Amino acid sequence: MNTHTNIDSTTDDAWMENVTYDELHVGQSARLLRTVTLDDIQAFAAVSGDINPAHLNPAYADATMFEGVIAHGMLGAALISALFGTRFPGPGTIYLGQELKFTRPVRIGDTLTVVVTVSKKDDEKKRVEMACLVTNQNGEVVLKGEAKLMPPTQKVRVQRINAPHIQLFDPEARFNALLDQARELETVRCAVVHPVDAGSLQGAMDAARYGLIQPVLIGPEGRIRRIAEEAGIDLRGAEIIAVEHSHAAAELAAGMAARREVETLMKGSLHTDELLKAVLSQPGLRTGRRLSHVFRFDVPLYAKPLIITDAAINIRPNLLEKADIIQNAIEFAQVMGIEQPKVAILSAVETVTPSIPSTLDAAALCKMADRGQITGGLLDGPLAFDNAISMEAARTKGIRSEVAGQADILAAPDLESGNMVAKQLEYLAGASGSGLVLGARVPIALTSRADGPSVRVASAILAVLAAHHERQKQTQDAWKLG
Repeated sequence: MNTHTNIDSTTDDAWMENVTYDELHVGQSARLLRTVTLDDIQAFAAVSGDINPAHLNPAYADATMFEGVIAHGMLGAALISALFGTRFPGPGTIYLGQELKFTRPVRIGDTLTVVVTVSKKDDEKKRVEMACLVTNQNGEVVLKGEAKLMPPTQKVRVQRINAPHIQLFDPEARFNALLDQARELETVRCAVVHPVDAGSLQGAMDAARYGLIQPVLIGPEGRIRRIAEEAGIDLRGAEIIAVEHSHAAAELAAGMAARREVETLMKGSLHTDELLKAVLSQPGLRTGRRLSHVFRFDVPLYAKPLIITDAAINIRPNLLEKADIIQNAIEFAQVMGIEQPKVAILSAVETVTPSIPSTLDAAALCKMADRGQITGGLLDGPLAFDNAISMEAARTKGIRSEVAGQADILAAPDLESGNMVAKQLEYLAGASGSGLVLGARVPIALTSRADGPSVRVASAILAVLAAHHERQKQTQDAWKLG
């Protein structure tokens, strides 16, 4: 007599009860169903370390005999193990061995049926053999084999434990998506200011290797070459302009930008205020707009890139300065392809409160947008951080807004709060970021001296996109004047 125990992978049973050796008989079987998703494949790769491109790289996989991404073979084997460990025989089972044969590839969207059947019992050793069969939704066998188990001998009923939650985040994929926005653009000539540490020098040369910039390294030549040699950094293709000190490098770079000899600047190993002082001293780089900084973050728990401003330059901006900061961020977001960015103006609360000045500024900024003093974006504020980025939090607090819960831009009330938010996202939430200074005639890739080369490359991408946008504006202005 065959006995089937059907187990759907979506079961919500609160308890797990095993099947003891004495309860098992030859021909008895159990089943589990599971539809394979891309997340399953990525999670298996992350846990196992098997990053074979056949499982993760669509372009590579399309060129293989399988003509597309396939799941790891052992993912199917893991489903067999899950059935043994949770239901049949269940808790207390010891897995002794497994023979498997992989007969067909498993693809994203395939629904697998895992059936295990008792094929042999050894009463002396209290062991069983199980025939294992995995088929897809078309009834085709994708995996088969034999397993040897030591089933439990005592009945057990234990509360089901929810598996730890896995939040998948692929920073390389996010980086490649950002890089794709600049991949077809012409390389931009970039002055790299005082790159006298391995991180800033490597970042500049990596950006050049990606075809983003033509690097002009400005600083003490001997020191630059020594660092390159020690760190194994290839300087081929880079122009070096020798100056002795960081302030001289900043002044020279700003002058080159004012004369349009370079289209963007990149901060190396010097203080931010030293570089920006040189930029502000050049009338040809001024636009009448306040300089401000934007962080662009890819956050694992947020569905889209998040821009934070200002967390690096303006310490305690007044109302008009905040208007410039927000306008800079809106125009940058549009460069990044967001037609009407949603701007959440942050405070500690979401109601206008006279004792909290930032709420008054937020309300005034929204009214300025209504009157056309800030254009291109959709503003709302004051909003607390939670209801700015969480639809659930906004609903709980009864906030009806086109911005709440889906912000593209977070406008911080001051540098301290903005910087704290940015650093917490990076170091506690695993966000990958990049930074840019806006408001001058040329964009300035600006990162912390603690940032690694990958952050600097991402910042270079932002600068290249902004520089090409500036090119288009100049062309349009010239056409209008002509």
